[in-house]
This record gives sequence, structure tokens and C-alpha cells, in this order.
Amino acid sequence: MDVARIRQDFPILSVERSGRPVVYLDSAATSQKPRSVLAAEDGYYERTNANVHRGVYALSVGATEAFEAARERVARFLHAPSASGVIFVRGTTEAINLVATSLGRHLLHRGDRVVSTVMEHHSNIVPWQMLREYSGIDLDFVGVDDDGRLRLSDLDRVLDRRTKVVTVTHVSNVLGTLNPIREIADRAHAAGALVVLDAAQSAPHLPIDVQELGVDFLAFSGHKTLGPMGIGVLWGRPELLDALPPFMGGGEMIREVHLDRVSYRESPAKFEAGTPNVGGAIGLAAALDYLENVGWDDLRAHELKLQRRALALANDRFEGRMKVFGPADARDRHAVLSFSLKGAHPHDVATILDGRGICVRAGHHCAQPLMERLGVPALTRASPYLYNTEQEVTELFDGLEDVLRVLYGGPHVAPESEYVGPGLGP
Repeated sequence: MDVARIRQDFPILSVERSGRPVVYLDSAATSQKPRSVLAAEDGYYERTNANVHRGVYALSVGATEAFEAARERVARFLHAPSASGVIFVRGTTEAINLVATSLGRHLLHRGDRVVSTVMEHHSNIVPWQMLREYSGIDLDFVGVDDDGRLRLSDLDRVLDRRTKVVTVTHVSNVLGTLNPIREIADRAHAAGALVVLDAAQSAPHLPIDVQELGVDFLAFSGHKTLGPMGIGVLWGRPELLDALPPFMGGGEMIREVHLDRVSYRESPAKFEAGTPNVGGAIGLAAALDYLENVGWDDLRAHELKLQRRALALANDRFEGRMKVFGPADARDRHAVLSFSLKGAHPHDVATILDGRGICVRAGHHCAQPLMERLGVPALTRASPYLYNTEQEVTELFDGLEDVLRVLYGGPHVAPESEYVGPGLGP
């Protein structure tokens, strides 16, 4: 993979911070955008901008065709049997809220169980907690073992006739763990439960095939997948979507409205009330083109090289002073490297690194239950992507030595008190 050429496609990588080129290592939060995506979205607003579906004039027809072509492009990306299961939303958060709310109105009743996991992003916990508050469902969680993997034996405890939904992340946004989704889906379906998959952290890095995964619903966000912010996708099995009530009401999603009754269109229109983010959908389609043109095998090989470099530097330079959380083998990790540095609060780490133009994330990463499991209030997270280099990973660790130099006078004099948790890590 020609990373130098790829970097030329991302104008933000030429930005300087404190006299240094930006080293962007926060792609798990949001990815940067190639010029083709920027051009696709700008091109829509410059040449095709009109509201979709209702207008009969040529500009509106063109906008509608481009919008629906984006839907078809997403369906191909997901290897979905048709585009009728593709719903455009703002992102993964809205997608999971849609599923939780609609299932709560149609399928779930007091005493039914929803199963999630301890490693979930808040976006796949809070909507189900809200459903628990107003509908009386039970909410249970699969735990995480000391290697950073799900304790699948917990499924034996929670999969019974009361379990109606299993909702799980594909890749942990903290640990980088890839979960065995097909196994989970098969076991859930055998118990009569539906499966909701949060693919926000996997869609940017792995080929997605909803049929092979065997899930019933899948959500991902455009902005993590080289696309614009404010656009995302919920895919659902069309027969399930047809049976569910709408999430929001308004224009576009109706068939007829009278003062005494209303009827709805079929999905996906039923779940796309109001004016959609047409430019965002077109930008997302361009992003998927770019990503797939890079090639999944080449992308995986490149990211594996970055992970191995990071793990080697963590061991060589910070042995005993840094704890990396998640699977110890780079082959078992995807996308992220979360760590704690002895004696340094993650916010201090991120602030000092920012002075060197290095962008990392610090905090609980919208995964506070997982932080509690790990025994830490927060972690620093670096998340390299296709446009990052091994040299940038080295610069990260040069910066971490600088962190200890600023805080304590040198990288080898950190205090005995550790800001590391008792939980996972090599």
C-alpha cells in the first residue's frame, strides 16, 4: 500500500500544529476525508442541490437519483441482498436508538430481556437503558475476560426464552477486540433472539457482509469511514423493518395523512422522516469507493504493521511504565491502542502530545462500564488508520517520553504510584 500517495489525498494532513505537521491518531473518533469525498459533497451542493423524492423537475430528479444510487452503493458495501434494508440516519447512535425504540413499541414487553456486553460504547447501552426505564424490560451484560475478549460462557446464562435481543459491538473502540459475531448470532437465533450489531469500529477496517455475519440489524457511521459527519446507516432485514413501527413521524415517511388516521410507506422510507442528508449520503458513497479501492487485504497488512510497531515500542521503551489494554498479539487487535502511562493522567498525556502536533484521545471513550471493569477512570487512545505511517507511530512514543520528561524530568523517573489498572493488558 502506497501510504505516501494516500496521504496526498487528505488535505488536512498538510496542516501544521506548533510548527510541526499534524500527526493524526484519533481516527476511531472520526476519520479524515479524502479529496474525492470533499469533491463529491461539494459537487452535489454546487450542481444538483434540490429536495429529493417529491419534485418532478429535473434538478430534483437528479438529486433523487444520486441519493438512491448512494443507497445502492451502501448495500453493495454491506453485501446486502437489496437496498431496501438500507436506512440513512445521522450515525450509529441514531441507528441504535431507532432499533431500540421501534422494537420497544412492537416486540419488547415488561420482563423481556435484552443482552448487551460490558465492552459496548455508550451508544449501545444507553438506548437500551432508556427502554428499560419506560418499558420495564430486563437488561443483562456479557462480561470481558482478562485477555480483553467477551466471556461467551455468559451467553449460556442469559440466552433463554425471555431473551429477545442480543446487541453487541463488532470491534471494541477501547480494546480493539474483534468479536465472533457469527457464533454469537447463531446462538442468539437458536434461542429466538434478534441480533443488533454496532459496526462503527469495524466498517472502516474490515469487509462487512451482513449475510455472512448472520445479524438482523447493523449500524455504522460515515464519519469514521472516510465519509462526512452527520450521515450513517442502519441496515435491517427488510421483513423485520416492514414489521416495525416508524421511529419518527413527518414528511416523506407517510402514505396518507388524514385528521383521523395515518398510513405509512414501506421501508426504508418509513424510517426516513424529513429532509435527508443527501449531500452526506453522496459523500459516503464516494468514501466507500475510496476505501474499497485501497483494498481490504492491503489495509489490514498496513494496520497490522502499525500495531506491531506500537506494541514493540511500548515494550522496548516503557516496559513496566506503560500498560496496553486489550489482546497482547497484534494479530488479534484492530484499529486502536489504548494505554495508561505510569504517573500520568490521560488528559495530561493528550495535552502535552498536542504541543507536538500529535492528536490522540483521552478519557473514558464513551465506555465507562468497561473502564470500571479495567479498574481505571480513563485511558489514552491512539487509533491509526490507512494514512498513518510507522514514523508517526514512532513520533507518538517520542512524545510519550517527552510527557514523562515534562512531568517528572525524564522518562525513567516516573513515580512508584501507578496510573494503571488491575485489568487487561500484556
